Amino acid sequence: MSLSPALARVEREFQDAQIRAQRLVESVSEDQWNRKPGDGGWSVAECITHLNLTNQAYLPFVREAIGRGKRDRPSVYRLDIVGWLLYRITEPPAGRFKSKTAPGFSPAAVADRSSTLQSFNQLQGKLLDELHAADGLNLGRLKIASPFNRRVRYNLYSCFRILAAHERRHLWQAEQVRSR
Repeated sequence: MSLSPALARVEREFQDAQIRAQRLVESVSEDQWNRKPGDGGWSVAECITHLNLTNQAYLPFVREAIGRGKRDRPSVYRLDIVGWLLYRITEPPAGRFKSKTAPGFSPAAVADRSSTLQSFNQLQGKLLDELHAADGLNLGRLKIASPFNRRVRYNLYSCFRILAAHERRHLWQAEQVRSR
């Protein structure tokens, strides 16, 4: 079953993130994997671990919203105002809008390259499953609270777009660290 064009775009963005993460992991040594840049930023390992923590935190919110969805309403695939703002500031390059991540989303400990990539790919698979489950639902009406800040709410379509942009941002960041 094919996805609507709007969700197919998000699917391609998630798949592209998997390819970029795979290439990144294959292109760094174990030493480079853990090396922090001189500016105090995150290592390649920390960037991907942060994505794993984020995706793991979002999945229950996404599943719960999909569970509330109804297939008898027309599908609306539009960023709401909060989603649009978060999407815009999340897009790379990462230096445009810097912010500290919320507690629980900072990578305190990182695993080896293989384990981290395996976790990333598993979480991407779950996100893709949820994206397919959401097809046909009115994603504009299904609201979620951000796991980063429960007072911030946006629609489920915005959530998918924000997650894809967030992945691009931190993969871009990791690629910059590798290049140094």
